[in-house]
Amino acid sequence: MDFKIGIISLPIFAILVALLAVLTLQGQIKPDAPTMIAVLVLGGFSCAELGKRLPVLRNIGAAAIFATFIPSALVYYKLLPAPIEKSIVEFTKFTNFLYIYIAAIIVGSILGMDRNVLIKGFLKIFVPLGIGSIAAGTVGTLVGMALGLGAYKTFFFIVVPIMAGGVGEGAIPLSIGYSAILGQSQGDFFAQVLPPVMLGSLTAILFSGMLNYVGKKYPHLTGEGRLQPAAADGIDLAAIETRDDTSFSLDIHAIAAAGLTAIVLYLLGVMLFHLIGLPAPVAMLFLAVAAKVSSAVSPRLQSGGLIVYRFVQIGMTYPLLFAIGVSLTPWAKLMSAFTVTNLTVIVATVFTLMVTGAMVGRMMNMYPIETAIVNACHSGQGGTGDVAILTAADRMQLMPFAQIATRIGGAITVTAVLVVLRWIA
Repeated sequence: MDFKIGIISLPIFAILVALLAVLTLQGQIKPDAPTMIAVLVLGGFSCAELGKRLPVLRNIGAAAIFATFIPSALVYYKLLPAPIEKSIVEFTKFTNFLYIYIAAIIVGSILGMDRNVLIKGFLKIFVPLGIGSIAAGTVGTLVGMALGLGAYKTFFFIVVPIMAGGVGEGAIPLSIGYSAILGQSQGDFFAQVLPPVMLGSLTAILFSGMLNYVGKKYPHLTGEGRLQPAAADGIDLAAIETRDDTSFSLDIHAIAAAGLTAIVLYLLGVMLFHLIGLPAPVAMLFLAVAAKVSSAVSPRLQSGGLIVYRFVQIGMTYPLLFAIGVSLTPWAKLMSAFTVTNLTVIVATVFTLMVTGAMVGRMMNMYPIETAIVNACHSGQGGTGDVAILTAADRMQLMPFAQIATRIGGAITVTAVLVVLRWIA
């Protein structure tokens, strides 16, 4: 029982494999919560464990990469039983549990931050993000021109999609805007902008995993999840992990209340989306910050939020990535973009975005590795990309800042580019 694959003890792992095999043969794999918890936990932690055991690659985020892309390949090559695939897709689509995860991570991480540091961090992060975006757009376009792709194609169909904010909030509105301005099929444009989104996210995951390794070698470059030097900046995870049952009594009521608080803030975000059009995760982010800044949350609830954050981070991350790989990551489109020229432009864009963020962050007395990772989330695949990038970097505490980079940065990018395209078209 002490030998574990992820969080699963080996005997339980063997029982799960046998049970799911029998249920699949009997046609009883259904998209209900108990069955899907078993399927996703088994698949997610199995893929992650494989990545964690590979030499060298385990140091650059292989666990997150494997948990996301192995299931995508299994679906494409028909190696995942069709009933399991169908149930995962339905469960992911109709339960929307990605947003439960993001709500718990955002609310827990914000509640655990020092109030003054939170205010300063939110104001400061826009500077490396903005300068990094401009530098990345310039360098990526110049590299594409040097490789013969042309400035127009490189900028609008490779560089911009990378920083558009993912699929739902980036590639789709971008393709709709392109279609309206240029008078061509939205589907054709979507097929062109989707691969750079996915490959940009994969590149950001790899680079962020590398930065985690660099941070262990050169500790002075990182705050281990803290954005800037300060005694109380970040989440005190070490305090949670080192306490035992005799010295730390869990307040179950506070934990339950913190979980409900996260859901309430998300639903308020949904309401604001329908009222003013602000994306629900962004609205939830601002509401959580407002609650923290105004001291509306008691220390007891903040402590409960930290436990909710830690539980979700440990128990849900890899199962969530597995579900994303099966239902939201088309392997064929990812492979179709694997050309030398495309990869060169994508790598140059993401690398410039992250390096510029690190340099500007250091000049502003922020940790360069953390600011580089936040900038990397600007090239991620939306909320799913944020999860994978921060998991590979082992910096899940940065989720609030990652959401700024992805959601707000992506929205500004899409809006500005469509204005420019309409002007030059």
